[in-house]
Amino acid sequence: MTVLVTGATGKVGRPLVDELLAAGHRVRALTRSPRAADLPDGVEVVAGNLTDPAGLAGVFDGVTAAHLITFDGAGFAPLTSGPEIVALAREAGVRRVTVLKGDVARSPLEEAVDAGGLEWTFLAPVEFMSNTLEWADPVRTEGVVREGFPEARSAMIHDADIAAVAAVALTTDGHAGQEYWLTGPQAFTAPEKVATIAEVLGREVRYEELSEDEIVARWRASGYTAEDIGFFLAMRTDPPAAGYTVLPTVEKVTGRPARTFAQWVGENAGAFGG
Repeated sequence: MTVLVTGATGKVGRPLVDELLAAGHRVRALTRSPRAADLPDGVEVVAGNLTDPAGLAGVFDGVTAAHLITFDGAGFAPLTSGPEIVALAREAGVRRVTVLKGDVARSPLEEAVDAGGLEWTFLAPVEFMSNTLEWADPVRTEGVVREGFPEARSAMIHDADIAAVAAVALTTDGHAGQEYWLTGPQAFTAPEKVATIAEVLGREVRYEELSEDEIVARWRASGYTAEDIGFFLAMRTDPPAAGYTVLPTVEKVTGRPARTFAQWVGENAGAFGG
């Protein structure tokens, strides 16, 4: 079967391409910049943008299943082109889709997919382990992580596990109509994440707690809006249980345990100066 992967160079799309190739499927990868995509040999790379359905003519032709994202890959704004995307997919004969959620609430694309009669599986991951890369520079140069909210917990998931679940849902039966909440095997506080990084790197990495005011000032300096900052604060001071509740979904769907945070750190040790 031929599977279309949108967001093919992203955190989930890129490992999904590898999963599908390893399983022997043909992959068509949609990306804004084909020349810079650096995808494996054998992948059919096509130019396109989900925000511009008029430019997607032919992209779904011959495709059995498609992985979709609910947001604009450049700015993470929710896609508003869902009905047009679904119409193109249906006309081309696409039967099955996975949709990577970007929020707890249903997006316009999810609503369009549900209404369009496709066999859908919605993927709802909690925090990506790769978000920890924002600590890479201070860990590498100073051996320190400066963060706030030390009590907040996160059941972080390895990006490749999201891709693994997507690959199974796209290519096997039994997943239609499911919304899979995806977590790693353990919930961590920020100090526990730092301790794991130190253990894997084999050297001291300190955690320095910042106050709420200091964290908010850092967010403002980074250009986040008041709405963004309000959301960030809510997620850290009164997070939904889904964000820190460990679930066995990855293993149930894929047949293998979810990857650990220590494994992720080992795979990315170079970024932290390991």
